Amino acid sequence: MTAYNVVRFRTKPGKEEAFVDAHANISLNAKGFRKGALIKTGERTFCFVGEWSDMDSLAAARPTMIGILDTFRDMLEDLGGDLGVTDPVSGTVVAEIG
Repeated sequence: MTAYNVVRFRTKPGKEEAFVDAHANISLNAKGFRKGALIKTGERTFCFVGEWSDMDSLAAARPTMIGILDTFRDMLEDLGGDLGVTDPVSGTVVAEIG
């Protein structure tokens, strides 16, 4: 069953362009990964949305995704509320629209 992961970020001041560039150069060759997109949601705020063939594939790729995050972690600002620099969620599709 199709799964998605969504990760919210806020860049440090002056790091937006470098953050976007870092994502433009990502190659996530993980089993089950279909596609992803980085979305600018506001001033210095972004969300990444990834589509996966199933939740098991997404879960298996977490160490790889953390490794990718580590390459630009220093560009990110703490989100507060004990979240750290990311606010990740994931799950399986329960309704499709369109």
